Amino acid sequence: MSGFSAEWLALREPYDLTARAEAAAALDLRGMATRMRRGARPLEVLDLACGTGANLRALAPRLGDAQRWLLVDNDPQLLAALPGVFAAWSRAQGFVLRADAEGLHLEGPDWHADVRWLRADLVSALDDLPFANMQLVTAAALLDLVSASWLDALFERVRRTNAAMFFALSVDGRVQWDPAVEGDEIVRQLFTAHQRRDKGFGVALGGQAPAMASARLAALGYGVAQACSNWLIEEPAMLQAMIDGMSSAALEQGPDTQALVRAWRAWRGMSTTRSRMHVGHVDLLALP
Repeated sequence: MSGFSAEWLALREPYDLTARAEAAAALDLRGMATRMRRGARPLEVLDLACGTGANLRALAPRLGDAQRWLLVDNDPQLLAALPGVFAAWSRAQGFVLRADAEGLHLEGPDWHADVRWLRADLVSALDDLPFANMQLVTAAALLDLVSASWLDALFERVRRTNAAMFFALSVDGRVQWDPAVEGDEIVRQLFTAHQRRDKGFGVALGGQAPAMASARLAALGYGVAQACSNWLIEEPAMLQAMIDGMSSAALEQGPDTQALVRAWRAWRGMSTTRSRMHVGHVDLLALP
């Protein structure tokens, strides 16, 4: 599952990295990895809805030492892009990359990771994934897309294996523009309602995802830590992408608001060089 284009994933990745750096200061990810690794074995990581591998690129250097990743997505085009994206990233960062029949091997200054990938539908094939072998189950920008029942099913499967969980960049419903203009709040409300639409997993949690996930995990006996991973968007290209996405969703959700939403989109589109936008996200770490 992904449902997003490689172009959109590439556009958002720098904002994700900046936001995740803010959250990482409050979450001891390397300590978690050391605890879960249980000795010299590689840390076994399952990355759900991996897209083009941005979650690994953000996490692997922070986890440190030996790692073994299985990346899962249902989009064959995104999975096919993984070798090229990782090759470009490795060159840019000065990391070592080797490819073989099993997948990729990545190596940084104090970490190395074997990487494989698998095409699977997270709705119909959740039971087929190798949870039993994993020490960390992770995903980025996924929890707000899924339903409460799907989330419960995932958590129950992971709980049986006593693995840790780390979910990055779940939206929490906060959207703020500077400067504010007429229509901001109505468009935000329509956009937020649209986020609750079924994405294939049932009625989506949207901005309720961080609070609901935290409560569900605590009830299962996990120790849960959270940190904000907010976007601050000032660049015109990303602002325009957000304007287009929010207005399209708002028009679908409230077709009777066309005049207001179109006026809002036009004004915001003309003001990208003198506007900025805050979008609230939460990173969540759960330890057994």
